[in-house]
Amino acid sequence: MSKLDVRITGISIENFKNVISGQVELVNTRKAYRTSILGIYGQNGSGKTALIDAILLLKYNLCGQRIPPMFADYIQVDADFAKLRYVFSVKNKECEYEVFYEFCIKKEEDVTGQNSDITTGTKEKYKTVVYDEVISYSYESKSEKIRKSTLIDTRTDELFLPAPKRECLIGNDKKLKLDLLVTKRVASASSRSFIFSPELINNIRARSNNNHDTEFLRHYQMIESLITYGNFELFVINTANSGVISMNALPLAFKYEKAQKGAVGNMVILLDGTSIIPEEMLELVKKVMQDMNIVLEKIVPGLTISVKDLGKIVQQDGQVANRIQLMSHKNNKEIPLKYESEGIKKIVSILQLLIVIYNQTSITVAIDELDSGVFEYLLGEILRILSEKGKGQLIFTSHNLRPLETLDKGFIAFTTTNPKNRYIRMSGVKENNNLRDFYFRDIVLGEQNEEVYDHTNNAEIALAFREAGEISGS
Repeated sequence: MSKLDVRITGISIENFKNVISGQVELVNTRKAYRTSILGIYGQNGSGKTALIDAILLLKYNLCGQRIPPMFADYIQVDADFAKLRYVFSVKNKECEYEVFYEFCIKKEEDVTGQNSDITTGTKEKYKTVVYDEVISYSYESKSEKIRKSTLIDTRTDELFLPAPKRECLIGNDKKLKLDLLVTKRVASASSRSFIFSPELINNIRARSNNNHDTEFLRHYQMIESLITYGNFELFVINTANSGVISMNALPLAFKYEKAQKGAVGNMVILLDGTSIIPEEMLELVKKVMQDMNIVLEKIVPGLTISVKDLGKIVQQDGQVANRIQLMSHKNNKEIPLKYESEGIKKIVSILQLLIVIYNQTSITVAIDELDSGVFEYLLGEILRILSEKGKGQLIFTSHNLRPLETLDKGFIAFTTTNPKNRYIRMSGVKENNNLRDFYFRDIVLGEQNEEVYDHTNNAEIALAFREAGEISGS
């Protein structure tokens, strides 16, 4: 099968965090850009991070991984469930799919391991249950055009519907159907997706051997493309990364390929002292740093990073590992990277992924608070370069408004004060308007159909400061 490029083109959210309802299109229809960028702007607590968390939830499902319990608390207090829907473009030169994937999550008590009715006074533990998964798609090639239809619908007591698609994917073996029905229930109990569970996927893969059925191969190609995308091409960098950096550790996200070999992943390298990494990872980390330095010394003039190998050790399990320390080089001086600014560490932690966005089409990186610690002018210029000459997809949130002056307005969306319509594009923006100034004006005048800022009163804020000081004796 030819490699298919995957890109998220739309996201819809219901009852998730502070979003009762929100839809955002990620496609810039104004110009034929190769890259796809979406910057989300808005005041604190207005749904920016909810979008990043929705993408993280998608990644867990596509990878067949367990959804962490914290997502159960992301469901709106007044709602029984949250619903999320994603639209993808999956294509190459020969064909194109438009894929629709939706599911719900709900909160259930986790009674795993509990066999006593006696309460211990501890808080109840909960889990996140994934259910009502549906995946459908339309398809077009040079010789064939197929309208949107459902491939897998789990909203049934049976394995899934429609029956003809089920038979096409897994056949008519009754024992297999029974086994997979058990898998469906186990996936629900263990907070995992059923559609992308290893058990279902492995049975579909087994059926692909020497299978020349055109319909089956079309379904199979699409499913495998989403799995590859989720595991190797979709990255989510949330604010936890900034927390790790503040604790003198570097969360390094990377996708490295050379000579048809590569590696994808995330690792944390301690900065306060030495860090221990598996022996086989040492050369990879060195290569990632060398690759990164080509760009790093241009955006932070003269700065490069190196890996100092402090020797091998044998761990308790008998595995050989290396002690390393990351070093910063500037002005002919070498110092440990831990003494550099938080902004430098932030740039180093995500730079390799930005390089991949610039060079590869099938890559999506979602970053919460991209501007944290980064000089605003530099941020604007990096985003301008990625938008004009990059190939991949970047989704980010930011409070820094400089990108509004450097990015095409089609790359920007805003949150509103209305939880039932959280995301909008600015209307009435003319070609010669400065989007940053336009946004400030709308905050003051409220010219959009939805308010983008919940206005504060300076006098009331000042009075509140004084009252708080009187209470505390300040």
